[in-house]
Amino acid sequence: MTSTRRRCSLFEQNGWGDSWHNGIYDYAHYHSQTHEVLGIARGRARVRFGGAKGRALRLKAGDVVILPAGTGHQRLGGTKDLLVVGAYPPKGKYDECRATPKEHERAQVAIRKVALPRKDPVFGREGPLLQLWE
Repeated sequence: MTSTRRRCSLFEQNGWGDSWHNGIYDYAHYHSQTHEVLGIARGRARVRFGGAKGRALRLKAGDVVILPAGTGHQRLGGTKDLLVVGAYPPKGKYDECRATPKEHERAQVAIRKVALPRKDPVFGREGPLLQLWE
C-alpha cells in the first residue's frame, strides 16, 4: 500500500473523508464552511498559512497540517514530485474562498457556524486536536 493510500485510510478511519490527491493551489484561498487536513505524501513545499501577512512553513513528506475553517493557505513553491492528500470532517461543506471584501463578510458568518470536528484526523478521539481547539 502506498503512503498516499495509508494516509487517506488513516484520515477516513478517523472520520475525515472526501479525500483528494493533488497539490496545494499557488494562490491564497480558504474554506469558510469546513476544516481541512493536508498530508504531504511525497516531495516538499513552502506554504504560507494565514493570508498575505501569514507565516510561510517548509513542509516535507510525512508532515500533516490541520487547518481550521477560514485559514488561508497558498503554495509558494515546491518540488515537482509534490503530492498532497487532503480530507475534511463529515460535517461541513467544501467551498473555496478568496480574500475579497464581499466574500470576507459572508465568510465571517459561515466560519462561526462550523462545528468542531469529532475526531483528530490522525489520532482519533484521543488526539490532541480536540483539546487544542476547545
